[in-house]
Amino acid sequence: MHVDGKNFHTIWVHPENNQVIQVIDQRKLPFEFEIVDLKTAADAFDAIQNMTVRGAPLIGVTGAYGIYLGLLNDTVGDWKEILIKDAEYLRGARPTAINLAILIDEMVSVLLGCPTLESACELALEEAERLKRREIDWSEAIGEYGCELIEAISKMKNGEPVNILTHCNAGWLACIDWGTATAPIYKAFLKGIPVHVWVDETRPRNQGARLTAWELAQEGVPHTVIPDNAGGHLMQHGMVDLCIVGSDRTTSTGDVANKIGTYLKALAAFDNIIPFYVALPSSTIDFTMRDGVREIPIEQRDGEEVSHMEGELENGQIAKMRIVNPGSAVANYGFDVTPAKYITGLITERGVCEANPADIYKLFPDSKSGCDLKSRSDY
Repeated sequence: MHVDGKNFHTIWVHPENNQVIQVIDQRKLPFEFEIVDLKTAADAFDAIQNMTVRGAPLIGVTGAYGIYLGLLNDTVGDWKEILIKDAEYLRGARPTAINLAILIDEMVSVLLGCPTLESACELALEEAERLKRREIDWSEAIGEYGCELIEAISKMKNGEPVNILTHCNAGWLACIDWGTATAPIYKAFLKGIPVHVWVDETRPRNQGARLTAWELAQEGVPHTVIPDNAGGHLMQHGMVDLCIVGSDRTTSTGDVANKIGTYLKALAAFDNIIPFYVALPSSTIDFTMRDGVREIPIEQRDGEEVSHMEGELENGQIAKMRIVNPGSAVANYGFDVTPAKYITGLITERGVCEANPADIYKLFPDSKSGCDLKSRSDY
């Protein structure tokens, strides 16, 4: 996708030094566009944890590059032991997004077969690049399948704009390119289908207002930012045709963990008989879990994300200010779980399916027998 007309991914190898990985600092958007260098596994860990990078697919790929950077720098001792140690370390950067663990497991499984550290470093870079390319391809495929849903609604509306509501950022910033929830929107827009996007501001970090709105504006897609709690009102008054959100972890039964507030949007859509779709690559499906509400770990983040807000002052200066009563306790749950019964369907790189195990395994039959995440003792 584009930044000021120039094509960008959200993560890439430094063009002049392949021992440095570069990322867009998403904490600074939309006020500043800044590129950050990652040189060590610790840099990758910090970028994931402090949300320099965010979005489940991008987090996973950053973890894969982190394994590569660890092999380049953590060379004191047996390199295979260090590899496993780095894998466990990186997996802990953020607990909810399952892509991180899955892609790190893929990296380690391949690299343990290397005879030397030198060959492992070479293969690690190749493998991280392959996983990056795979996520891009999967996002584009999600876009193609999801575009068909938008096109069908457009025909029913006789070409009137299709109003799509999304929550948080599941765009190209979260997924290297195209995005998940936004990929169908971009595909429809490029196809000439009139669309309009309702962008939830997504408190507490305002990732909708800051990131989704920014990237839609960069592509020229019509959109309107709304307070998180306005979605239900819009649905009641026929102003939403379709909801598409992303996922940080989806169970084998179709329960979906996504940015806090997604569950409430699903309830409102269900009550107003509005299609509610979740767009996700298979790297976001945790085939070891069945009950999302009880099993998916929900990240609790620093309360300052709720008690303070960052923005641009009239003089152009970026400032952070307190918006909550001093001394009041703050709870900051990062995600919630939407049960499968409220989800119309899952849009994946292999097609659209209902949110139930029978349909999920029809698309991913190879996952029945062995997509279990490995623990350190399994390597």
